[in-house]
Amino acid sequence: MSQYRTPILFGGVALLFILTGVLQSWNLSLSILTMGLLSAIMAMGVNMQWGYAGLFSTGIVGSVALGGLGVVLVAAKPAPEGLAAGGWGIVAALIFAAVGIVAAVLAWPRMKPGRMRAALLVVYLIVLFWVYRTILDPAVTAVEANDPTRAGNIGGLGWNAILGWPVGALFAGLAAWIIGKIALGLRTDYLAIATLGIAEIVLMVLKNEDWLARGVKNLGIESRPWPVPYEVDLQVAPWFLTIVQDWGLNPTTASTILVKLLYCGLFTLVLLALVWMSERALHSPWGRMMRAIRDNEVSAAAMGKNVTRRHLQIFIIGSAVVGLAGAMMTSMDGQISPGSYQPLRYTFLIWIMVIVGGSGNNWGSVLGGLLIGWLYLAVEFLGPGILRHVVSVLPFPVTEDSLKDISAHTRLITLGVVLLMVLRFSPKGLLPER
Repeated sequence: MSQYRTPILFGGVALLFILTGVLQSWNLSLSILTMGLLSAIMAMGVNMQWGYAGLFSTGIVGSVALGGLGVVLVAAKPAPEGLAAGGWGIVAALIFAAVGIVAAVLAWPRMKPGRMRAALLVVYLIVLFWVYRTILDPAVTAVEANDPTRAGNIGGLGWNAILGWPVGALFAGLAAWIIGKIALGLRTDYLAIATLGIAEIVLMVLKNEDWLARGVKNLGIESRPWPVPYEVDLQVAPWFLTIVQDWGLNPTTASTILVKLLYCGLFTLVLLALVWMSERALHSPWGRMMRAIRDNEVSAAAMGKNVTRRHLQIFIIGSAVVGLAGAMMTSMDGQISPGSYQPLRYTFLIWIMVIVGGSGNNWGSVLGGLLIGWLYLAVEFLGPGILRHVVSVLPFPVTEDSLKDISAHTRLITLGVVLLMVLRFSPKGLLPER
């Protein structure tokens, strides 16, 4: 029976989406499916870090946000006035800071150990930071003063959003390299705390640095070409209207469903490509080495494996995959909204997906992403109806407003119950690592 476990579980998840479409609406079902596919990609990135190498990172939301930033910088409407006002000053400040940090890193091992080395480094970094802010602050003020109600940022390149997907993955990978250099030497629990703190720093930068992506004002990328057509463009296209009339469908509903189907197809292709590459990597000598390091670092190091370097490698790869998913999500939403990047949704929920699906198993991450993704969003429309039946047996009436307040918490309760049930009856996940 175990050989049929995977198709049975995936078939059950597919049935959930079909029933949602039949009993609720196909528009809703496809909306949940698109987010489920993106969540599955994020879960695969986390599974690479934890399932392959045993790295416990809680900075997933930071990688998601950096992926979205990559898309808007590539696909958003250009702002030449803002760029001319102070954009090049910002670039000069960032290059200066990067060169200064690299110089400090290279000079540190060449200096004589002792308190004098530490003191000189502290003085150097203070001076470096002062000069950096001296260059950066006037440039930022000039950029943000340029039409702040509609722009106030450096703008983007105005290219196709798909070109921003690898850029988002690159941003997340570069940030992971910096984080890894700082934090990968820490013990597991300290690593989790450090990555969570750094992710919050990333979110604070996105919220407060208006010159970058307009901060909490949000930066829309509606001016760029979509990876798929606009719904409004389809609704006026003669070929589409002809098909809709022949089938007797509503043009608005049909265009929305078609766009979501195209996104589902595009995301599915990316997901399957990642699964194929991950499976080949996992069953290669490299994958066996990573699992050996995960199971016993001391033995792996004794066999000549560079544990720190391999940890950094898989940390970067996993973060890049998460950043890719964040870039895909932003291109679908059409804007970056820093306030929407919540650790509950884009860190701890992704961890639940990995645990429920089965850490160390790529297909388990996909299953967990689709199942928990459906559950997380389905409870929103199923919760009030279920609670209405539950409270009907109470001896006192429950108002509709109270019911709405209670149903807001059913999502967390449901996820907690599912997680406890899986940990009790299938501790290694629904699809354990082989």
